[in-house]
Amino acid sequence: MEPISLPPFVVGIDDSDGVDDMVDAMAVRAFVAGTQPWARSRQLNRVLPDAPLLPADGTVLRSAVTAARTVTIATGDGWTLHVCRWKGGTAYLTATAVSDALARTVLDDAARGAEAPPEPEAQAVPIGFWHLAGRGPARTVRTIAIDPWPSARRNYSTRAARALDELMAITPDAVPGRLLLLHGPPGTGKTSALRALAYAWRSWCQCDYVLDPERLLGTPSYLMDTAIGRDEDDGTAKPWRLMILEDCDELIRADAKQGTGQAMARLLNLTDGLLGQGLRVLVCITTNEELSRLHPAIVRPGRCLAEIEIGRLSRAEAGEWLGTPARIGDDGATLAELFAMRNTARKVEHREGAKVVGLYL
Repeated sequence: MEPISLPPFVVGIDDSDGVDDMVDAMAVRAFVAGTQPWARSRQLNRVLPDAPLLPADGTVLRSAVTAARTVTIATGDGWTLHVCRWKGGTAYLTATAVSDALARTVLDDAARGAEAPPEPEAQAVPIGFWHLAGRGPARTVRTIAIDPWPSARRNYSTRAARALDELMAITPDAVPGRLLLLHGPPGTGKTSALRALAYAWRSWCQCDYVLDPERLLGTPSYLMDTAIGRDEDDGTAKPWRLMILEDCDELIRADAKQGTGQAMARLLNLTDGLLGQGLRVLVCITTNEELSRLHPAIVRPGRCLAEIEIGRLSRAEAGEWLGTPARIGDDGATLAELFAMRNTARKVEHREGAKVVGLYL
């Protein structure tokens, strides 16, 4: 076979080029000439400040330092390594060699131990907040700190925790329904469970919190806008969305008035009616009402993705949470009451039939 004739390697330099650009050009000389016809590259992140980024047997030929980066050429037996290291902690390595295996080995040696371990994943999740403004529906995104489910699980009764275990484990490939119902007294941790759920589903489900659910279900244009949704502009769009409507007691009671009943009909149409067709939208409703007081259309079998009662912890569960059962009444305690006991060192009495106002949990 006739050898391939390569065009001459010509580098043009003007006053816009610096010494680092000249080092860049020199690094590919052996590759262009054909004496080192194999090339491999790798980008590194979180590069340690003292990382040499060089094989132990390499010899540095050129090194140039500028305000933005440091560029180095090193050589060894049958290889050349070009290292471009930026001030921000990233680096780009290119190895040319007489064989592909040698180029891989040079890169591995240069990169070994150079990167700091990744930082622990932030325990926070972005949530969109919808409200009806003067100019129409508006959505604002905030990053909310959360307590992940494995550490938050102890805040719930055994029965509720087991049901929430199953909910947290749902994947986008197996969504059995579109309506999620969390019910129970105030202060039992319904909102905390939703924050943990948003974090557990963060890879596949965008969470939107509706600040004015009564206006959402009473204004068709508002409902359509939120149902269709708005994706983030950073390329992180999720295939599913979860719309959270908290404290919707008035909307879903069995004795809801006619106007409220129309709002509930729109809600159900969004979950399993024509409005929801083609949309991957889940709706979560929280309420302080007992299940028996809710409208039959809400709780009918097969409609809910999950229907979970989040109630008081038993005396034994509350005592274990607090560290002493002596301060817990026979009827147990809510999560809000437990936090109050822990923070104020006093017993919180629960009176049957009395109006209970829990912390926003």
